[in-house]
Amino acid sequence: MDMTQRSVSTPALEFSVFEAGSGPLALCLHGFPDSAYTWRHLLPALADAGYHAVAPFMRGYAPTGVPADGRYQTGALAADAVALHEALGGDGDAVLIGHDWGAVAAYGAAAHAPERWKRVVTLAVPPPSTMLSAFFDYQQLKRSFYIFLFQTPLAEGAVALDDLAFIDGLWRDWSPGYDAGEDLVQVKNALREPANLAAAIGYYRAMLQPELLGPEYAEEQEAGQRVNPQPTLYLHGTTDGALGVDAVGAAGQALSGESRIDIVDGVGHFLHLERPDDINQRILQWIRG
Repeated sequence: MDMTQRSVSTPALEFSVFEAGSGPLALCLHGFPDSAYTWRHLLPALADAGYHAVAPFMRGYAPTGVPADGRYQTGALAADAVALHEALGGDGDAVLIGHDWGAVAAYGAAAHAPERWKRVVTLAVPPPSTMLSAFFDYQQLKRSFYIFLFQTPLAEGAVALDDLAFIDGLWRDWSPGYDAGEDLVQVKNALREPANLAAAIGYYRAMLQPELLGPEYAEEQEAGQRVNPQPTLYLHGTTDGALGVDAVGAAGQALSGESRIDIVDGVGHFLHLERPDDINQRILQWIRG
C-alpha cells in the first residue's frame, strides 16, 4: 500500500503528513535529523493491519510550517501530537509511535491527554526523567557534543556547510554501517532552508535555555516528566551512536507497569530503518495488545 501526502490544519500550524490506510489512528512522530519519510516502512504495515497511519513532518521541518510562536520545547511537541489527534478524528483507540524527539513528544502527549491514546511505542530515547545521570557519563558527553554546539550562534553555519555535511556525519555515527542515502535526501530537503534548520536546532536550545520555554505550553511541559499510563514498548539498539545503550537502565522506572523494554542487538539509532521487518513486527504485536 502506498503512502499519500497532504496538509492537515491545526490551530497552531499547518502540517504536511504522509498517510496510509483507514481505521484507528496510528500517529508516527520523527526526530532529528530526520523527516516523516523515516516511517516509509512502517506506515504501509500499519495500514495493512487496519490502522489510519499518519506521519507528520514535525514543527519547523519543511514542508510543515515554521511556528509563528517560535516555540520548540517538549510541551509544544506534545501539544502538536494532541492537536493532530483532534484534527485527524482520532479516538481512544489511537496509538502513538515516536522516535528520538518524536519519542519525547509521545511521552508528553500520552501523559497530558491519556484518554486519547490506547498504547504507545517509543524508540531510541527513554523517558527524559531517567536520563540525567546517564547524560553526564563521560562517553555520553562525547556522543552529545552536538547538543552543546547547538547552544551557540555557530550552530546554523556549522551544520549548513557543504550541503549539510554535518548531518551526514551524525547518521554515520549514530547508525554505523547503514546506507542512509535515501533518507539524507529527504532530511536535507526538510532542513535546507535557514528557517527550517534554525527550527530543528531550536529543539535543542529549548532543552537547556529556560527563557525559551513558553508559559502557554506549561501543562504539556510538566506532563512530559510524568509516567504516561498507557502500556509502552520501548526499543533501543545496542550500537546506537547517539545515546548509548547504558542510558536505558533506569527507563523501566518511568514506564507504566504493563510496559516492556526491548534491547535490539546489532542495530543503531535508526533501528526502524536498519531492520524494518523486525521492528515493524514488534510494533504491530504491541499495539494489537
